[in-house]
Amino acid sequence: MSDENHAEERHIGASPARISSPELRHEMARAAIWIAMVGLTVLAVYISQSLLVIFGALVFASMIDGGARLLGRVWHIGRSWRVAVVLVSAVVFLVWLASFAGSQISREAAQLPTIVEDQARVFFNWLREQGFAVELNQLQGLIGQAMSGFGTVTRALGGILGGLTSLLLVMIIGVYLVIEPRLYERGVAWMLPRGRRKDFHITANRMAYTMRRLMFGRIVGMVVEGIFTYVMLVGYGAVTGDPIPMPALLAILTGLLAFIPNIGAVISGVLMVLVGFSGGTEMGLYTIFVYFLVQNIDGYFVIPMIAKKTVDLAPALVLAMQLIMGILFGILGLFLADPLLAMIKVALERRSEQNDAEDARLDAEAQARAEAEAALRVAQEGADA
Repeated sequence: MSDENHAEERHIGASPARISSPELRHEMARAAIWIAMVGLTVLAVYISQSLLVIFGALVFASMIDGGARLLGRVWHIGRSWRVAVVLVSAVVFLVWLASFAGSQISREAAQLPTIVEDQARVFFNWLREQGFAVELNQLQGLIGQAMSGFGTVTRALGGILGGLTSLLLVMIIGVYLVIEPRLYERGVAWMLPRGRRKDFHITANRMAYTMRRLMFGRIVGMVVEGIFTYVMLVGYGAVTGDPIPMPALLAILTGLLAFIPNIGAVISGVLMVLVGFSGGTEMGLYTIFVYFLVQNIDGYFVIPMIAKKTVDLAPALVLAMQLIMGILFGILGLFLADPLLAMIKVALERRSEQNDAEDARLDAEAQARAEAEAALRVAQEGADA
């Protein structure tokens, strides 16, 4: 039957789609690889927002996993129970924040645009008194742009807190990941060649460790900045009898924006100083003092002790990554720029280690061959003698 089939194929002739030239087949294979790479790149760009949500779920899972590991040092119970305790504690905190502090924060948030606008007018009037030519229509346009910018920030923060769809997806995927992380790690490793699975597990473990340390540092910094800012702002009113407006809102914004290095500190500082000068020069100078004190404590004590020595990201590189991610993906990309940069750094460091090990192996093999050849020459010279 096989001979009959071969005879029939010879009778019919070669397929018109068959490429007989080996060189042409090789070039076609290379072209197919490049086309596939371009297609995958286009697909990644098309689904980039979904990929960013998945990465956000990984960040959320690392935060929960870090909390469970930290809890395991003082409470020796099963990991599932520790994960449940961390999740319940987070939900309880959010419920408390919404129920007890929500009304006060909403009232203060309604006053913030008016205060910012009034302070902008005072600043531009001072510029006119100093001799700068600032017309009224220009002033209104600049104020409108400034308020639009602050409105974008507040809407972005509100979108993060109230964007239920993306936030819910991040939380659900993150919970699944943190419950059984090894299951998904083994699934990804299964798709790799057998020889590269060990390297993948090493890289994944280092990424997870770095992510946990980075997120722990961010959370501690957020809590420290928020609480310290609130205490300092409320303490001013308790001492002088002239309370600073909206201390709770400023403290929460300072804490939330502390998650974004560099940019977050600038935004929270500008808002704090504008609100402070609404109560007078003395109050404004005090808010400047509070801002620098909070940033110095967080930058020189909290972050170095927890995350900076572990992750060690260059500030200029972080800022560039934030700008790129912010332009491409908005506020979500801005929030995830720092963790993504840390993961890229870990992957590049692991790749560098692999290259060094490969170079060392090749050097050892070359040295062994050279020694063997030298020994062979010595033996031949001895035999000739």
